[in-house]
Amino acid sequence: MSQMTTKPMKNLEYYLSLPYTIELTPDEDDYWFAAIPLLEGCMTNGESREDALAMIDDAKRAWLETALELGLPIPEPESEHA
Repeated sequence: MSQMTTKPMKNLEYYLSLPYTIELTPDEDDYWFAAIPLLEGCMTNGESREDALAMIDDAKRAWLETALELGLPIPEPESEHA
């Protein structure tokens, strides 16, 4: 009789807790562009730095939810202790 081992599922809360790097760039129209380079296509902009940071959190959540629903691979930031 063989035992089936299951890997613990990584859920949305797990990925949201990871320290993804956010790139924040002002543009010439006084807007701020925010992106998470590791999550391809995860980007947004805002009228202020704070607005862009809040919006990238929403974009990250939506990106991760979609990837989980579709079963797509989700890159993780490298551990500082690796």
